[in-house]
Amino acid sequence: MTKQAQGVDTDLPGKPTSASRTTLSHIMTGSDTNLLGTVHGGVIMKLVDDAAGAVAGRHSEGPAVTASMDEMAFLEPVRVGDLVHVKAQVNWTGRSSMEVGVRVLAERWNESTPATQVGSAYLVFAAVDADGKPRPVPPVIPETERDKRRYQEAEIRRTHRLARRRAIKELRARRAAEDPEAP
Repeated sequence: MTKQAQGVDTDLPGKPTSASRTTLSHIMTGSDTNLLGTVHGGVIMKLVDDAAGAVAGRHSEGPAVTASMDEMAFLEPVRVGDLVHVKAQVNWTGRSSMEVGVRVLAERWNESTPATQVGSAYLVFAAVDADGKPRPVPPVIPETERDKRRYQEAEIRRTHRLARRRAIKELRARRAAEDPEAP
């Protein structure tokens, strides 16, 4: 879908999904573990945010900040000695925001078995200028059928994010009107 079809004005040329796609790989060590002896979820989340930030910065050709993490699913534990691959790509773009999809895979560092998916996440980034104000981003151009599916799914997630935000604001406004002293 084009920016014009979305009702978004931009003079920036579109960029294909592959232009900013990246993989970050990291071997997990003992300093990455939690009390159970597996890799701490926060370590994985930082890798996810790092990879997604790199993709958002590449796509927008400048600074981009994490606005939200829609979902982080941990599917399997990650162990010390696992080589973790964090694959990220821009799924959707708005005026100044981008949804980045991330897949986390792990494999043993010293084995030739295929990597297995251990997690996934969706993050929203906002492109910002030197003053921290939103700036326009190029439209993303889905290249494959998988990219097109991800784009459509990202639009659904965006609709749900906005509806959830609106419902929370309305609830808070009603509660404030009923009891102005409530926190």
